[in-house]
Amino acid sequence: MTVFVILVIAILVIGLVVGLVALVNGRKQPPRPVPPSAPTGTITAEPPAEAPEAPAEPQSPVTTLERPEGTASRLVRLRQRLARSQGGLGRGLLKLLSRERLDEDTWEEIEDTLITADVGVAPTQELVERLRTRLRVEGAGEASASTILREELLALVDPSMDRRIAVTGADGKPGVVLVVGVNGSGKTTSVGKLARVLVAQDKTVVLGAADTFRAAATEQLATWGERVGVDVVTGPEGSDPASVAFESVRVGVERGVDVVVVDTAGRLQNKAGLMDELGKVKRVVERHAPVTEVLLVLDATTGQNGLVQARVFREVVDVSGIVLTKLDGSAKGGIVVAVQRELGVPVKLVGLGEGPDDLAPFDPEAFVDALLDQG
Repeated sequence: MTVFVILVIAILVIGLVVGLVALVNGRKQPPRPVPPSAPTGTITAEPPAEAPEAPAEPQSPVTTLERPEGTASRLVRLRQRLARSQGGLGRGLLKLLSRERLDEDTWEEIEDTLITADVGVAPTQELVERLRTRLRVEGAGEASASTILREELLALVDPSMDRRIAVTGADGKPGVVLVVGVNGSGKTTSVGKLARVLVAQDKTVVLGAADTFRAAATEQLATWGERVGVDVVTGPEGSDPASVAFESVRVGVERGVDVVVVDTAGRLQNKAGLMDELGKVKRVVERHAPVTEVLLVLDATTGQNGLVQARVFREVVDVSGIVLTKLDGSAKGGIVVAVQRELGVPVKLVGLGEGPDDLAPFDPEAFVDALLDQG
C-alpha cells in the first residue's frame, strides 16, 4: 500500500513538472500572426524578385534650342537702355532753350552741343535755324521749347523712312541679305543676332560664313547658328568668300528657306580690293537669287570716323540699311542723324548691349524720347 501511494505521488509530481515546463516555453515564443482571409479562388503570391537593370544605352547629347525674344520685348529694352545712355544730349539742349533770353551766344552753345554729339554740321545748322524760327513765332518757355525740340529732332531723324528689312524673295526664292562692314564693328555678331530676330519671327534661315579670312568669325557664326537651330555654311580658312556665299544661297534655295544671311569679309585695305571682293560676292550670289538687302554695320562709338567707312561702302555696294552697334555705350546719339544723311538710307537696327537678343529695330520716336529723357 505504501509503495502504491509513493508511485502515484511520483507520477503526479512528474506530470506537474512536465506541465510547468511546457507552460514556460509557450510564453517565451511570440504569437504567430493570423493571415488575413483571401477571397475565394485568389492566390496571393510573393512578388518576384526584381531583375537587375540592363545597362543604359548611351544617349547622344540633346541640344536645347533657345527661343529668341520677340520684337515687343526688344523695343521695351530699347527704350530703357537708350534713356540711360542718351539722355544727356536732350537735357543739355532743353536747358539752353529754356533760358529767358536766347541770344547769339546761347545759339552758338546749342550748335556746339549738337556738333559735339556727332549730329554733323549741315544737320545742326538746319535744326538750329528751324528752332530759332519756331521759338520766335510760337514763343519760348520750357514747355514750348520741349515740345518744339521733340518735334524738330524727330523730323531730323525722319520717321518717314522705310525701316523694314527686305527678307522676302521673289518667285519662291529666299530673301538674300548681305552684311558688310569693317572687322571690329560687330559685323559677325550682328549677323548672329539678326538670325535670332528672324527665328523669333518664325522664319527659316541659313547663314553663310563668307568672312573666310578670320577663322574666329566662322567659329563664332557656327555657335550662333547652333543656339537657335540654324544651318551655317562654311569654307576652309582663307578660301574664296564668293564661293562660300554662292554655296550658302544654293543651299538656301535647295532647302526652300525664307532667308539667307551672308557675313562678308570686312577687310578695308583699299577701296579697289574691297570693290572687287564685294562685287564678286554679289554677282555669284545672284546666280541663284537676287540680293534683297545690303546692311552696313557701323560701330556707333567711332563717331565721325564711322562716316569715313560708310562713304567707302556706299561707293562699293548699294547699301540699303544701317546697323548701328554699341549705341548704349559711349556713342553720341547724333550719329544716327549724321549717318542717315551721309548715306541717304535709314538706320534699321541698333545694338544695345552684349546679350544675344540686344539687337532691336530702330524706333525713331523711342530714340528721340530717350534723347530728351522722356518715357
